[in-house]
Amino acid sequence: MTQNSVQGEGTRHGVPHGRRPVRAGGGSGGGTTGGGSGGDGGGHGRRRVAPRRKHRVLRWSATTLAVLILGTAGAGYLYYEHLNGNIEKGQRSSGDSKARRSDANAAGQTPVNILLIGSDSRASDANVALGGGKDDRDGPPLGDVQMLIHLSADRKSAAVVSIPRDTRVDIPKCKDPKTGQTYPATNRIINESLGRGGAGCTLATWENLTGVYIDHWMTIDFAGVVSMADAIGGVEVCVNQNVWDRPLPGVAGGSGLKLTAGSKKVKGKQALQWLRTRHAWGSDLLRARAQHMYMNSMIRTLKSQNVFTDTGRLMNLAESATRSLTVSEEIGTVKKLYDLGMQLKTVPTNRITMTTMPVVEDSLDRNHVVPDGANAEKVWAMLRDDVAFDDKGKGSDAKGSGASDEGKASKDPAAADGEIGVAVRNATATSTLGPVSGRAREIAQRLAEKGFTRAATDTTAGLSEDHTVVRYPSAELEGDAQAVAKSLGIPLSSVKKSTDVSGVTLVVGADWRTGTAYPKQKKPAAGDLPGNADAINGSEKKCMDVYKPYRW
Repeated sequence: MTQNSVQGEGTRHGVPHGRRPVRAGGGSGGGTTGGGSGGDGGGHGRRRVAPRRKHRVLRWSATTLAVLILGTAGAGYLYYEHLNGNIEKGQRSSGDSKARRSDANAAGQTPVNILLIGSDSRASDANVALGGGKDDRDGPPLGDVQMLIHLSADRKSAAVVSIPRDTRVDIPKCKDPKTGQTYPATNRIINESLGRGGAGCTLATWENLTGVYIDHWMTIDFAGVVSMADAIGGVEVCVNQNVWDRPLPGVAGGSGLKLTAGSKKVKGKQALQWLRTRHAWGSDLLRARAQHMYMNSMIRTLKSQNVFTDTGRLMNLAESATRSLTVSEEIGTVKKLYDLGMQLKTVPTNRITMTTMPVVEDSLDRNHVVPDGANAEKVWAMLRDDVAFDDKGKGSDAKGSGASDEGKASKDPAAADGEIGVAVRNATATSTLGPVSGRAREIAQRLAEKGFTRAATDTTAGLSEDHTVVRYPSAELEGDAQAVAKSLGIPLSSVKKSTDVSGVTLVVGADWRTGTAYPKQKKPAAGDLPGNADAINGSEKKCMDVYKPYRW
């Protein structure tokens, strides 16, 4: 292995992720493990007493769980309120974003998207002790680990996508809900978004980059990761060679991780070291792979544990999870986190796919990366259309629940083409490419040729949209907007109602940089991920290769 040039170390090392607490509440699979059958199904005469006693134990455990988690009465209610008091909450979004929720499938179900952020905050003695950098204690936190969990609408599959911390992206204008400070839009590496308006700004950054509506966010810091790893009892990881991530001549830093070759269970500080290690793997991108392996192993561990019939373990997990997490306010109660966990629990391990956004080296700074154009867009399209990252589903399960290319025809009749006013905006700019000069004028002229003589260019500068869209402000203009879309071959699923426009507005996005007929978009198939997405299935047990200088 050669060391990747993507250093991007900045001033701080990466931090792990906070997703496990979701599964601590419901992702363990404990509801069906270790106690379901109540005996061997046989028994004669008095021997039938034993199964009844086992059923009574299970009923007692279920009652205890209801008291502890749902807080039905008495001491259980007080404990429930105690757990609720542990949870810190924040505003879901604090930045400008145009992402829209996915359409429901035939059963009325919609996907759930959760952004998991690992913060390198040194705002406590515990975090300083674990992460060093006491001089940075009062500095803005960096979101060094960022992962999006996508739970499919039918709850049969899940996908996780990481974005490397040193990815240069457009960060929108954000307002910090705690301080009231407003940060202007900028083009910087994505881990800085957390310090420019909190997790809500990171969420808005992701939505603008991906076009995926994100329902919730969760953050976790150094101390939280250690606490959760201890509560779970450790997570198995594996290396192919002895590893020691330490400072070397000319290369400062290192997590301190020291393991012999083979499989080992890590917990506490050692788990944090695994998740923060970068040099010993060879790059920041390979660190994401190691984190995905840890997550997969953690999920398998939780599913194998008999959490729901082990009151002590359940209480430890609930206590650690609620103290470790900060969450967006709409899921800021134990019950809501539990309900979310129960949805995640339904996904079998072999239907979970961990990936990293495809990237290429940043032409402006070789220590940074940028999204890999069509490959990155393919990943986001699969999430938007709810197409499974694996190919193990059947029928509609594999096809996804996103809106069809045709969309729904409006009941509102369109006006005559020549009477429809259309503003055309050029939003072809991307984080790596500037706008295509004259695109709005070119498309407006084409519309005029087709009879939309009131089409005109909108000269608003600095626009950037990944996808071409036709927006309209009110129901009576939906038919007009669809007529404009049809004339250019734009699918009706790209016609959207929006309060951000005052009339029918065609926004020419980065997916239409040339030509006057909208290019046909090929819908991705289940499992058809780009090769550089580094996909890992949740059931796979893999080992990390160690970069030679860090072997011992």
